[in-house]
Amino acid sequence: MRVPELIVFAVLFVAVSALGFVAAGWRRGPTLDHLEEWGLGGRRFGSWITWFLIGGDLYTAYTFVAVPALLFGAGAAGFFALPYAVIAYPLVFLPLLRMWSVSRVNGYLTPADFVRGRYSSPLLALLVAITGLVATMPYIALQLAGLEAVLRTMGLNAGGLLGHLPLLVAFLILAAYTNQSGLRAPALIAFVKDILIYIVVLVAVVYLPLRLGGWAAIFDAADAKFTATPSPADGIVLGANNQLQYVTLALGSALALFLYPHAMTGVLASRGRDVIRRNMVALPAYSFVLGLIMLLGFVAIAAHVQPITNAATGRPDTNTIIPMLFADQFGPVFTGVAFAAIGIGALVPAAIMSIAAANLWTRNIYKEYLRRDATPHQEAKQAKLASLVVKVGAVLCIVLIDPQFSVDLQLIGGVIILQTLPAVAIALYTRWLHRWALVTGWVIGMAYALYLLWIIPNPATGSAHFGGSALPLDRLPVFGWHPFAGSQLQIFVGFVALAVNVVVSVVATLVLRAAHVPEGEDRTTDADYHADSDSDDLPELVPTPAAVAGR
Repeated sequence: MRVPELIVFAVLFVAVSALGFVAAGWRRGPTLDHLEEWGLGGRRFGSWITWFLIGGDLYTAYTFVAVPALLFGAGAAGFFALPYAVIAYPLVFLPLLRMWSVSRVNGYLTPADFVRGRYSSPLLALLVAITGLVATMPYIALQLAGLEAVLRTMGLNAGGLLGHLPLLVAFLILAAYTNQSGLRAPALIAFVKDILIYIVVLVAVVYLPLRLGGWAAIFDAADAKFTATPSPADGIVLGANNQLQYVTLALGSALALFLYPHAMTGVLASRGRDVIRRNMVALPAYSFVLGLIMLLGFVAIAAHVQPITNAATGRPDTNTIIPMLFADQFGPVFTGVAFAAIGIGALVPAAIMSIAAANLWTRNIYKEYLRRDATPHQEAKQAKLASLVVKVGAVLCIVLIDPQFSVDLQLIGGVIILQTLPAVAIALYTRWLHRWALVTGWVIGMAYALYLLWIIPNPATGSAHFGGSALPLDRLPVFGWHPFAGSQLQIFVGFVALAVNVVVSVVATLVLRAAHVPEGEDRTTDADYHADSDSDDLPELVPTPAAVAGR
């Protein structure tokens, strides 16, 4: 048990949790019993708050634990996260402006709300909502896995149910302040999280190379390790078989990033298009810090770090690589601060993700199919309950999916959420695709994606299923036919399934148009996609104090 580190961690964790409860009164509107206030912060966040909110949402335990662990175990392939984070922002710059405008004019809280209005299709909106819920759970699970790795490094590594008890306590605290404060809690905590992360990372990337003989020595140590391993995919540079995987994974991840409901929540919570413009220009600066964090995976190799064995599974936990690096190389106080930064860096996005998923459930399933006459108060109450259930689902993902690297939890979610791209992203610019064609494309694309994930083995655990997101072309089936037989080139299966989805949607649209099948009403107008916060006749989305008192 690392008692000094645990004390520092606990003090910072409790202080940040208290901040989460205090956030209920921060820039509060007339009531929190309304999804506009609880789930989107009243759509009043300015540039700085949005910067920290989106940054805290996108740069998560995936960044601070999972990606460095991937570099430690697999080498250069882990660097895919850097180009993906760079190209994502130019790709989404204009689409997000259109999504904010049409959502603000029509009161949409979720991507599924937009699809419902664009195509007048409750079924298509339901599919988008379910996809968002399912894809978010493994992403939340990744955050919990990162937090658990920190707790395990501090000595809380018991077997069985007792080993998960500290995580359960953190889970309950997260659920409590999310329930009370809504989106304001992670928005406020994100300030503290980013400050801690910047301090820890900048100290680490300056001090550790000096201690270990410089970056040349670090890369030499990593090269020596990968040269001695049997896998051809390992190395400090890409091999012939994983270059295609690298490209498709980077592009596919960039396309998927803002399709996640939690990423969209951060955008919709901003107060205007100018806020989004400034953030899409400035947020790539996070990628500089991301690159430094990723290099810590190679630093851990040079420092001869060994992962802690998980007492529950009996296998080494690669998520403990970076926590162990800090524990081995720094004093207890700074190590405790680093552990707190990682732990808080996991809880902030977990809170945003659970809120976004709760919005999806409440608006697009509960109100659409279970209680059409639900009041704003009932919607808010349902969302708070749903955010708790989603966290439970994330815990189940940890138990049921045991991938080779924890980053695969996020990549599996990316494979799933990519199937909403035609219905959400393309629909921001054109309604040419038929609504029933989009349903058909989603069904076939999703079925193919899940099948490809199912046949990917996990060499670390011996499981034959859900071992990751990359598949050799040799094993890629097309109606039982293997067109790339003999090829060992790896490819990101989400990219393949998306291509199938788009092709099916286009072909089905042509067939349905020829058959004159009704396309449904478009409830948006061209002007909706260009509205800004100072536009005339914007609706009042949150009830006034008088209306709340009258209720």
